[in-house]
Amino acid sequence: MNDDRFSGNEPASIESRLPVGSGRRRKQITSAQAAQLIVDGDTLAVGGFVGMSVPEQLLISLQDRFVRTGGPRDLTLVFAAGQGDGGARGLNRLAADGLIRCAIGSHWGMVPALGRLAVEGRIEAYCLPLGVMSHLYRETAALRPGLITRVGLGTFVDPRLDGGRMNPGSTAEVVRLIEIDGEELLFYPRRPIDVAFLRGTTADEEGNVTMEHEAVTLDSLSIAQATHSSGGVVIVQVERMTAHHLLPPSDVRIPGIFVDAVVVAEDAASQMQTFGEQYNPAYVGKVYAEVDAATASSLDLRKVIARRAATMLTRGAVVNIGIGIPEGIVAVAREEGILDQIELTVEAGPIGGIPAGGLSFGAAANAQAVVDMPYQFDFYDGAGLDHAFLGMAQVDRHGNVNVSRFGTRMAGAGGFINISQAARSVTFLGTFTAGGEIAVADGALTIRHEGAVHKLVADVEHVTFSGRQAYATGQSVLYITERCVLRLVEGGLELVELAPGVDLARDVLDNMGFEPRIADDLVEMDPALFGDAKLGLHDRSSVIVERCLQLRERDNLAVIDLGGLRVRTVDQARQVAGFLDGRLREIGHPVHMVVGYDNVDLDPALAGDFMDMLRDNERLYGLRCARYCSDAFLRRSLQSLTRMPADQRMHRSFQDAAAAVSSA
Repeated sequence: MNDDRFSGNEPASIESRLPVGSGRRRKQITSAQAAQLIVDGDTLAVGGFVGMSVPEQLLISLQDRFVRTGGPRDLTLVFAAGQGDGGARGLNRLAADGLIRCAIGSHWGMVPALGRLAVEGRIEAYCLPLGVMSHLYRETAALRPGLITRVGLGTFVDPRLDGGRMNPGSTAEVVRLIEIDGEELLFYPRRPIDVAFLRGTTADEEGNVTMEHEAVTLDSLSIAQATHSSGGVVIVQVERMTAHHLLPPSDVRIPGIFVDAVVVAEDAASQMQTFGEQYNPAYVGKVYAEVDAATASSLDLRKVIARRAATMLTRGAVVNIGIGIPEGIVAVAREEGILDQIELTVEAGPIGGIPAGGLSFGAAANAQAVVDMPYQFDFYDGAGLDHAFLGMAQVDRHGNVNVSRFGTRMAGAGGFINISQAARSVTFLGTFTAGGEIAVADGALTIRHEGAVHKLVADVEHVTFSGRQAYATGQSVLYITERCVLRLVEGGLELVELAPGVDLARDVLDNMGFEPRIADDLVEMDPALFGDAKLGLHDRSSVIVERCLQLRERDNLAVIDLGGLRVRTVDQARQVAGFLDGRLREIGHPVHMVVGYDNVDLDPALAGDFMDMLRDNERLYGLRCARYCSDAFLRRSLQSLTRMPADQRMHRSFQDAAAAVSSA
């Protein structure tokens, strides 16, 4: 297309940027013309997730324009899961002095070139939770003032800590602490968008965009609507144009009324499904990827940690598994034959299936469904996850976790804050130290050379997860390493398991920056974790009954979490009730009780008698008691099966049950 309005360095106005024809405006333009639409000082939002759905052609053209002309300048870049490959692709193309003045994003790990500008103070830089970024697009689209949420409280995003600022030169207020009805909340103001770069598969002449080859739909529609409401320009890169879509209208993910211009990718390299794969039909349901018969992987530290975490998987649980060591849980679940007993989800939108890793992280083969990312975070923030298994780079005496900032390395938070803060049970996985030499053999660990990098420190550099906040909300939190397991308790961490072959003082306490509480009932980690044989998880209850009761002394509250318990025989029911009877008797005085039943696998024929046993314990040792179960169907089933009086009905959450006990 030849048009004099695209030949200069800076177009005069929005209206003059877009080509028009007779009657209906032609929406297809070149990527070079798209780059010309950006003017100095614009706010540019870029869609995509790590290596998926990245509008690479548009980024290349913007990079070329800046190199050639020195413009545009002083842009504010807005992104969610930092689109890049850890090298030169994606947002790394925009890491040039003068091009970007300010960057507001969530995950920075795959955009190291941009991260260097931030660490060196050459740009303003802010990091917000991925779910907050995704939801903010919707707030902007509706022209609401902003987002009010609990997400980020107690973390580096909280204004009482860093307020999301990533260097001293970043002084803007991107989040505020507010109070509503006595509750502390965070307010994230909406941010207008001038130009959006998005990605799709096919566009018609009206600008309607489908995503049949995209592994995820992300927040593309929300970004387009936010930009449109802001009076900005929406540009979508696609694989191909068509005169008329042959697909159902419901397949249109970005309606043409929100699209101002369409750019067809110039080559396959700039339209890869992910930065790791040109196109995998299993990510979009075009084929079913057969899962090979599970073969045991070699036993090392990472697998030991993943195996211990896998023992916590409960039947029917909805799970999120992070990148790194947590990815090994999927392989272990396959080996143990329990992968079909859980539902895996990814923050990018897939539900079910097998999550991909590497540069395809965010996609899933054989997914049951893919929802837009803002809806996935609605589900996560609403406590939809039963379990979250996430990595940990640093852990401190308060139970805080850092995965976002280490010296001059800026990884960002991604979905970590949303997921870790809202999941009912969260487990952090990581090696105890880094850089050492440790052998796993014959059911034990042998530490040949201690790692130089200690991960359990007095205070983390950056608070990505707040232990204090988690304890206040009743989360079940574990920290699993190859040599010990700790859990979050009042005031910090308690050491509850020790690996066979490990000396408590020499191998654990002497390599920590603080001294944890040592559990009175400290036990040895299961030696089977350190051997080659399968663990037999298919037939095992996923709950360690001995760990299901925690006394909160300050509140005189016994928290009894039966989540994931499998009670299929009378003997199992008596074993659980008898254990609780003994533990409550040991306390020596009456206590308030909150009992959780999430994902309990209870034989209906035993339900009434089992609950009667537990109520006997409550009558003997309890002051005020409350129960909760977050699954509505299970909650109502238990109520109908267990002869529970109307005034003892189950609550929906730990917070509701705890509030009922404290206010009674």
